[in-house]
Amino acid sequence: MNFVLYNPTRVHFGKGKIEKLKDEIKSGTKVLLTYGSGSIKKFGLYDEVLKILKELDCEVYELNGIEPNPKLSSVRAGVEICKKNNIEFILAVGGGSVIDASKAISIGAKSEHDVWDLIVKKYFPQDRVPLGAILTLAATGTEMNPNSVITNDETKQKVGFAHPPYTFPVFSILDPANTLTVPKNQTVNGIVDTISHLLEQYFNDTDNGELVDRFCESSISYMMEISPKLLDDLGNYQLREAMMYTSFVGLNGILSVCGGDWSTHDIEHSVSGIYDISHGVGLAIITPNWMKYVARKRPEKVIKLGERLFGLKKDGLNDIEFCDKIADEFTKFFKSIGVPTTLGECGINDERLEDLVDNMYMGDTIGGYVKLNKDDIREILKMCM
Repeated sequence: MNFVLYNPTRVHFGKGKIEKLKDEIKSGTKVLLTYGSGSIKKFGLYDEVLKILKELDCEVYELNGIEPNPKLSSVRAGVEICKKNNIEFILAVGGGSVIDASKAISIGAKSEHDVWDLIVKKYFPQDRVPLGAILTLAATGTEMNPNSVITNDETKQKVGFAHPPYTFPVFSILDPANTLTVPKNQTVNGIVDTISHLLEQYFNDTDNGELVDRFCESSISYMMEISPKLLDDLGNYQLREAMMYTSFVGLNGILSVCGGDWSTHDIEHSVSGIYDISHGVGLAIITPNWMKYVARKRPEKVIKLGERLFGLKKDGLNDIEFCDKIADEFTKFFKSIGVPTTLGECGINDERLEDLVDNMYMGDTIGGYVKLNKDDIREILKMCM
């Protein structure tokens, strides 16, 4: 594939890098500080950030309570604060949800159009309020890419979008120490999300993408190797550091040059848009079932992944049987780290199956490796039940 690779985000990685705020934010700036449930206050990060902003004589406004699946209502509230107070900079302190919401706020604050119309690309941004991020949860890679996902509270549509260059953070501060207090369930979700991003890019439709494939294979293997160790030792700085590095390299554009599939994410967005389950849980359920389904149409890359990642051999199995065995290895891994692997375990049955299909934000098809229509999506969701 021909491609343009552009990533303007400065990443400050390592212990104590919060001090870089002094270099990144100008004195006297009007800052909107965005964050989630308030855990940054509990563990002292909020006070650290506020101290530096006060040293810089910044005028600080706050938007808190941003949801794990960030809602349009929170984004609109942030846009209103920015417009009313002439905010000059947005500082997102949190995980992917906080940063995603802040990206939407940053473009909405400089547009005459409703921010949802920018999210669904009815209109396109021409400017933004600059955004910086302090990451507290390794998972999404949003700290070094232009992507965001927002859920419309009213319609339950969960939509991913990107508006480069406007939705790239200017800078991101990645101190693994800020993730040491992340609880086990959120760490698990981050592990699944990281692996899923790598799988989405692995299943590209490119003839000459072998190096990207090998990067993805080795990164998935590494995450699966360190995950049990990290979950047994959540306060281990080196393992937190390894996870943080893998998650942002996994979706900062380096591996996207061959494209990708992204059907699993699209389907999951419909499920969590309606049922508000954790993104990582949805991905763990859908991924192996998507893999089994597309293998019946195009098995070759599933086979390659199984042979290289798990060292499996066909041993007399036909292609479909072998691909099912590979998908089951992912299910086995997800179960081993404590993730539900069926929608039924989340209290979701086929009662609203058609709502899940209709709630898909899509054209005629989704997917890059295998094109899927709504009939295909319905069958995959049935398999997930």
